[in-house]
Amino acid sequence: MPLAYMPGFGNDFETEALPGALPQGQNSPQRAPYGLYAEQLSGSPFTAPRGTNERSWLYRIRPSVKHSGRYAATALPDWKSAPHIGEHNLPLGQLRWDPVPMPSTPTTFLEGMRTVTTAGDVHTQVGMASHVYVANKDMEDEFFFNSDGELLIVPQEGRIEVATELGIMEVSPKEICVIPRGMIFRVRLPDGVARGYACENYGAKFTLPDRGPIGANCLANPRDFKTPVAAFEDKDGRCRLVVKWCGEFHETTLEASPLDVIAWHGNYAPYKYDLTTFSPVGAILFDHPDPSIFTVLTAPSGEEGTANIDFVIFPERWMVAEHSFRPPWYHRNIMSEFMGLICGQYDAKEEGFVPGGMSLHNMMLPHGPDATGFEKASRADLKPVKLTDTMAFMFETRFPQHLTRFAAELDTLQDSYLDCWTPLKKRFDGTLEGNWD
Repeated sequence: MPLAYMPGFGNDFETEALPGALPQGQNSPQRAPYGLYAEQLSGSPFTAPRGTNERSWLYRIRPSVKHSGRYAATALPDWKSAPHIGEHNLPLGQLRWDPVPMPSTPTTFLEGMRTVTTAGDVHTQVGMASHVYVANKDMEDEFFFNSDGELLIVPQEGRIEVATELGIMEVSPKEICVIPRGMIFRVRLPDGVARGYACENYGAKFTLPDRGPIGANCLANPRDFKTPVAAFEDKDGRCRLVVKWCGEFHETTLEASPLDVIAWHGNYAPYKYDLTTFSPVGAILFDHPDPSIFTVLTAPSGEEGTANIDFVIFPERWMVAEHSFRPPWYHRNIMSEFMGLICGQYDAKEEGFVPGGMSLHNMMLPHGPDATGFEKASRADLKPVKLTDTMAFMFETRFPQHLTRFAAELDTLQDSYLDCWTPLKKRFDGTLEGNWD
């Protein structure tokens, strides 16, 4: 059957997979309907302000204490957490990679997670990690939850089916999903293979950015975020649960599927979002706006206006600015930028930055259009032009992003990336016009 969703961002939802399963008028009746167990999943301290207080009440076949057992250490060696200084010899610099190859052996979503950068400190719940994932095998009778942070997943090739305690989401390229900290889930691959990106947010949860003078509309509109309706598995049999906790991995054996929540209500829930519903706001007379105008989600830090993470996209849009250099300008930035390309071309780098690829421009390292892009934009006929069939994104953080050994030694690292700026010429000759020969 088609999956169903409830619209809205940060709403207080209620949903039940069986009629009458959700208690009315109270959270914890003496005997819950259907003989279910009532429990609360808290995503914030009990005393957090109302605007940031998050919790959901779950009504499940077995309480979570039955979905936990004696844990043993396990390993996912390519998944790293901050602080992590990769043991490699790659010097500082602007970096770009071609796509990470698909695995040649059976690899699940968990096994295929490869960390590219880490920032901050997972132990103090600040910062983030950027990952890529490659997978060709379903997670069967295997489940996972992450105590270290919420997980923002960006598919690039192949759909993923994310079954969580609170419902099921199918997420396609040009869509994203967010799985809250501590929520159990499983990933299957409807298309057999999948590749994409993930941002692990150690800090305050993602929220919508304030629009300021933009007003009440545009950018990512709340109604376009979709939270799954309740769905459950009443399935006995041995299965495996893997937990990430303070950068370490642990596993335990369960006697039944932990995805057994028949009804729930609250505001601590997974969600998905279609990136093509983002309504861009840009320059309609002159100049290129700051890229912050393309922020979909932001995870705030303790300093106003300085994000722990911004998730920014560069979607299809019209370019209409007069007497302006239309691509992003040359830039040095206190923030650190990890970029990926889902499809098409990125207007500042038409060559070399390919779908499935990624780039890293760390804090205060200069970056901007390649020489070809500069020449093209500097001489273009400035008629209205629509950028089509494109979707790029950026994980941007206030912290420096430390490269892992995996990323530093990846065969797809482009040794020639810096050459894209080599042809840029000196055009100063003392005249007002400059030398454009």
